Formats: sequence, C-alpha cells, structure tokens
Amino acid sequence: MNGPLLFSILVALAVMSCFFALSQFAGRRQDPVEERLQQYGFSGPGLDATAGADLLPAWRRPWPVVNRLLNGLGIGPKLALELARADLPLTAAEFALAVLGAGVLGFALGTVRLNIVVGLFVGAVFAALPLFYLRFRKRRRQRAFTEQLPDVLTLLVGGLRAGYGFSQSLQIVVERLPPPASTEFARVMRALELGLSVQQALEGMSERVGSDDLDLVVTAIKVQYELGGNLAQTLDTIGETVRERIRILREVRVMTAHQRFTAYVLAGVPVVLAVGLFILNPAYMSKLFAPGWVRLLPMAAAVLMVIGVLVMRKIVDIEV
Repeated sequence: MNGPLLFSILVALAVMSCFFALSQFAGRRQDPVEERLQQYGFSGPGLDATAGADLLPAWRRPWPVVNRLLNGLGIGPKLALELARADLPLTAAEFALAVLGAGVLGFALGTVRLNIVVGLFVGAVFAALPLFYLRFRKRRRQRAFTEQLPDVLTLLVGGLRAGYGFSQSLQIVVERLPPPASTEFARVMRALELGLSVQQALEGMSERVGSDDLDLVVTAIKVQYELGGNLAQTLDTIGETVRERIRILREVRVMTAHQRFTAYVLAGVPVVLAVGLFILNPAYMSKLFAPGWVRLLPMAAAVLMVIGVLVMRKIVDIEV
C-alpha cells in the first residue's frame, strides 16, 4: 500500500470519527425511558460500556466490537462512571471512538508533515486531549457541587425544622439552588417517584458525584433512617464540618496558586515553542527526529517534563 493511499484512508477514518463524536456532543438524549433507567437508579452509570445504548436510534448505537473490547478489558464500567461524574452525554464506547478518532487524526497530520515517529507522538497528544477534558470537567463539577453542599445542608435543616418531610426538603433544594446541586437532587426526587428508597437514591447520587463530603452526608442520613434520631441536628453538625473543610481548602488553593501556575507554564512553554517551530521551520525541527540516537532527545525531554509536572502536582496536592 503506497503512501498517498494510506494517508487517504487514515484521513477518512479520522474525519468520520470526529463527525461521529461531534454528533454525540451536539445534544443530549431525549428518550425519557432512558433518562429514568440510567439516571434515577434502575441502571447505574457504570454497568458497562453500552449503558442505555439499546434505547438509542440505530445510527447512534456504538459498535459491538468496541463494546466487547472495553468490557473485556474492564475499562467500560470505569469510563462510564467517569462520564457520568463529568455529566457528559456519552456512553463509554462513544467516548472511546472519539479518543480513537482524535489519535488517528494526529497520527495522520504528524506522519504527512514529517515522519511516522512524529505522527505517533502527535497522535498520542491528540488522543490524550479528550481524556484531559474529561478529567477537567469532572473535577470542575465535583468542586462546584462541594461548594454548594453547605447551602444544601442549610436548606435541608431549615426545611426539617420547619416541619417538612425529607422529600419536601429535597424539593426546596431543587427549587432554590442552581446546577449541579439542583440537577442531582432532581434525579434523587425522580428516583423516589419511581419507587426507590431514600437510601438507594442517595447512594446513586453519591456514586455519580464522587465527593467525599457528600459521602459523609449520605452516610449520616442512612444511619438516621436506620437507627432514628434528630436528622436536622445531625445535618447541622455536618454542615459546620463541611464549611470549615471548604474554607481550609480555599486557603490551600490560594497559597499554592503560584506553584500550580508555575508548573503549568513550565510544562506548556516547551510544547508551544515546539509546535510553533514545527509550523514556521519544519526542516529545522525535523533534525531532532533524524535516524539515530538523536531521536531519544525529544522522547527523553517529554518523559522528564511529564515527571516534573507530576512531582510538582504531588507537592501542592495537600490533603485536608
């Protein structure tokens, strides 16, 4: 197979995968049965790589080969849970296809521009971009929910002390707070309406969010439901603990902001300069990828940069 034909095939696959991924991001699934089954407790977010896929139109169903591969490797359930925590309207198989399409596109661009070694490197970078976006969106959503948790507890305690039941207090939270708290507690209300117990509905929300503070609240509510007691007083005490923890976390983030920004700059500047030089003068940069031991230099530099970023992140990652 000659070079132009191989390039044409790779570009066609990359374009097809990218359009497929964009079609998934274009809008959320509208099937109400799927929403109830997947989001309100009857089928968890991490069952397999095709959770809810049978309820999609035929043209939107993931490929069976991808499903079997992900579930066989054990990646499907974990990836599906991460997508649920990031609130991305994709199954694990769909996201895997998006990563594959990005990697093929990067490989084709790097190979045509320089050589196959550069193509592999660029393909790996392109394939990592969706994963970084998934991690960023998940952490941002978890942080936003944690910051809303004191207000959630305040509304719950106020509703319980005013004489409302627990379900009515949850409805107050849904009406008074913005997403993501209102979205998650609305799912809890839907789960209760569909017949799940309070414990099951809250456990589903705790799994979707993945917050240690929320786990503490859910555990306290479950204990109170099983053993009895003053739930309002318990939630009030937990609320004070959560507020103090959030305050300390904010202080830590402020004190480590300079170090984190330094790590991002040190990691980003070499990459930006390399990409710029590749665009302006490919012949100059191609010498780093010439046959021989010189190819080890950019690889070693990339490995050392990754190690340096991980070390700096570990230094500023202070547990509270």
